[in-house]
Amino acid sequence: MAGDGPNSRQALVNLRQLCQEHLKGRCTIEIIDVVKNFRAALKDNILITPALILVAPLPKVVVLGNLSDRQKLLLALRLPEGYP
Repeated sequence: MAGDGPNSRQALVNLRQLCQEHLKGRCTIEIIDVVKNFRAALKDNILITPALILVAPLPKVVVLGNLSDRQKLLLALRLPEGYP
């Protein structure tokens, strides 16, 4: 996230909804505001926000944008469409 912009807010809403529908407590979301913690963005080479980083299982995946394309997001997170 970069501050409280509309894309960042929408990405968080979309991510929380996806996690509730498909992962039900089997994930951890850590929100890092790169305006407040620029070192974290540099560490992960994040130049565009909002950005979602899947750190486990490997390989690491980075998804950019407000996460509104559900099918692409499920594919990026390696979750089949019908995954509970």
